[in-house]
Amino acid sequence: MQKAKLALKTDTQSHTVIHLSDTVTVGGKDLLIVGGPCAVEDRAQMEAVASQLAIAPIQAIRGGVYKPRTSPYDFQGLGLEGLQILAAVRQRYGFPVITEVMAIAQIEEIAAHADVLQVGSRNMQNFDLLKALGGVNKPVVLKRGLAATLEEFVMAAEYILSHGNPHVILCERGIRSFDTYTRNVLDLGAVVALKQITHLPVIVDPSHAAGKRELVADLARAAIAAGADGIMVECHPVPEKSVSDARQALSLDEMVELVRSLKAIAAAVGRTLPEGAGSLPRLLFV
Repeated sequence: MQKAKLALKTDTQSHTVIHLSDTVTVGGKDLLIVGGPCAVEDRAQMEAVASQLAIAPIQAIRGGVYKPRTSPYDFQGLGLEGLQILAAVRQRYGFPVITEVMAIAQIEEIAAHADVLQVGSRNMQNFDLLKALGGVNKPVVLKRGLAATLEEFVMAAEYILSHGNPHVILCERGIRSFDTYTRNVLDLGAVVALKQITHLPVIVDPSHAAGKRELVADLARAAIAAGADGIMVECHPVPEKSVSDARQALSLDEMVELVRSLKAIAAAVGRTLPEGAGSLPRLLFV
């Protein structure tokens, strides 16, 4: 890991604060709470998500428009139409938006519509994609590969950093194990270690780790207690009808309840839960 010249801490106090927008940051005292569906399905869905989560409050909204699916017959995302929906939600509610990029050819289009580009677990070691994202002047959420060591994870971040983009956010989302009760194993030890090893912000995705909605909230609270800089949680207006990862999605009411439960934990670990980035809707959603 000594080769990670740019990702490693230079001293015990060094940390990087990354701006997702003019008002939303991650890596400082303020926690980052990201919520939204696995996949953008239509405008009505995202309107419902944004309007309810604005009161939670969350600081950013997520939604996939290009979906890497195990089966080629499953829903693959709305593509450009989905990006336009995300951009409209951002314009109306003021949320920075996060969405996944799967290929170099998608970068320009996604960067034109989203505030943060996400690299999924399956692409953590897609080195050509990482190099290309090094040339983008926007934050990148890099998810840990499903069987990646911490050294491999940090070195993947180094690819982006070494190609010119200093705005990298690490995301622990669970790793594969022999146990099938949960979808993956959430490695909170890795969160603690990464906060010691690197100056980069570290967030946690408890939804993909758990795979079951009844486990998500407790894992999210544990992540904040362990020192994570934020969480990214899947939620949906009607979770059972989600076209992707329905089993792990919270309802919007459950998401609001989760966020409110984090205030005491945040205070206990010296962090703050800021007011949400969202606002009352502007008359721009047509």
